Amino acid sequence: MDLLIKNGYVYDPLNNINGDVMDIGVRQGKIVDPSEIDQRKARVIDAKNMVVMPGGIDIHSHIAGPKVSTGRLIKPEDHYLSNIPGKLPYRRAQTGVAVPNVFKIGYCYAEMGYTTVAEAASPPLKARHTHEEMDAIPIIDKMTYILVDSNWIGLDYAEKGDVEVLAAYYAWILDSTKGYALKLVDPGSDVAWLYGKMCLDIDDYIPGYSLRPRDLIEMVGKASEYLNLPHQIHVHCNRLGYPGNYITTLETMKLAQKFAVGDEPSLHITHVQFTGYKGDNWSDLRSGGEDIAKSLNRNRYVTLDLGQVVPGFKALTMTADAPFEFVLYHLTRGKWSFADVEAETASGIVPYEYKKKNYVNTIQWVIGLEVLLLTEDLWRVYVTTDHPNAGPFTAYPKVFSWLLSNKAREEIIQEMNRRAVSLSALPAIDRELSLYDIAILTRASPAKTLGLDKFKGHLGIGAQADIAIYDLNPGEIDLSKEYKLIAEKLRRAKYTIKDGKIVVKDGEVIATTYGYTYYSKAEIAEDLMKKVVEGVKDKFKTYYSVTYDNFIIRENELRNPKAIRVKPIVGGG
Repeated sequence: MDLLIKNGYVYDPLNNINGDVMDIGVRQGKIVDPSEIDQRKARVIDAKNMVVMPGGIDIHSHIAGPKVSTGRLIKPEDHYLSNIPGKLPYRRAQTGVAVPNVFKIGYCYAEMGYTTVAEAASPPLKARHTHEEMDAIPIIDKMTYILVDSNWIGLDYAEKGDVEVLAAYYAWILDSTKGYALKLVDPGSDVAWLYGKMCLDIDDYIPGYSLRPRDLIEMVGKASEYLNLPHQIHVHCNRLGYPGNYITTLETMKLAQKFAVGDEPSLHITHVQFTGYKGDNWSDLRSGGEDIAKSLNRNRYVTLDLGQVVPGFKALTMTADAPFEFVLYHLTRGKWSFADVEAETASGIVPYEYKKKNYVNTIQWVIGLEVLLLTEDLWRVYVTTDHPNAGPFTAYPKVFSWLLSNKAREEIIQEMNRRAVSLSALPAIDRELSLYDIAILTRASPAKTLGLDKFKGHLGIGAQADIAIYDLNPGEIDLSKEYKLIAEKLRRAKYTIKDGKIVVKDGEVIATTYGYTYYSKAEIAEDLMKKVVEGVKDKFKTYYSVTYDNFIIRENELRNPKAIRVKPIVGGG
């Protein structure tokens, strides 16, 4: 059935629409000119005095894969009192808070008006597990970034310095794992971990190689740019979680211009709150947020997301940065889990609670807000909580209230550690964002940086009909004063429409669909790819306990695969 959304306040930054009252037409899962829709035969939604936006896009979250599954096991208390019975045929049973089950992940995102989510880190060898879980997540479109930071075959190729061959290898691994982008976590540190070293800084040498993390980032960046991948390299900086690490972050950001092609961003720094620490130790920890924002303002080749801390949240930290998780375990002395993936990467999982009166936790909370509120170009910064590391994705509406309202920030500041707040720039920042800004941060900009803006993140003719409608009247509501109401309304969409189908009404899931899984497929010259595949097959016999054929994931193993085809900027097929 055709769909007509009438009289809504539309926020669509990719089309420069800022709260204009408009109608939106939908036919066969696409946006069409509303004049084409026959109201007598269509489903009509009267969105008068409501906000209409494209479906939300989360650029960095942990929603599937082996570490998420282990996280559910390590935190059973997360599930005891959070069970929500199913409501067949539309809704399966839900459970979990910090680490929800697959059904709740899809439903909660949809209830907030989000329709696309990126799983931020999957080991190549465990990608099949990641896809099996993503296939089970209802409603939302998905993708996964593939870890290459300590991949032995990749390091072998990177050391030889042949960008074309390295790029062909990464093209093969993305196609073989059905991954979307290249992810580096604490580059080189898993190799160092195997040699008994706790951490590498950007200029330390990776054991067994003549490469430093900065060299690896530059080589992977060049390969990614050569392949013309839809999303730039996604980098979790070295020395995450250590006092003074903001310097490493600033040095990493400088690398972007070394491999950028044209004027577009070439490097994404992820969950910058965890890598924005000033100070020499925990007792004199300070925020490096202002310094990072200034660097971002000067460097058009970098994007970043926040990893915003949510005070009072009992989190579950999970990352491929196993050395840091080992340190965090010794700081907390609670549970922990560790895994090493052969020839590729490692991971660690540690439960952690962010306390409002804790000095360090307050500094962490401050950093993300400082970075975003001091960033001049909102098209290059994204709201994330690095779910579930710094907070749940369901806390996004609360984070939005802090960005929209200075009063909301002042209220929570009263609950935080006063000394930590007094040493930060946050109390002096009076910037308040608008709903148009929120649409940039959560719709338009993520679609653009993921290379999906031709059909996602906007409501122009031909776009995918992913639409969120919120029961907010921007003509009457005071965003600065009524921040609690705003957070409530943004948490429960009036309607969420996925591919033209209404899946959420009045904040409740009323229908289940299954979205696409996007992956990148680069066209590489046949002779080059043949050469690389022969080399990879030989290395598999040395490095892996699985066979080459069993490693590769075929399209028919995914529920709804959708390849994003790209042609290398130089060479290619």
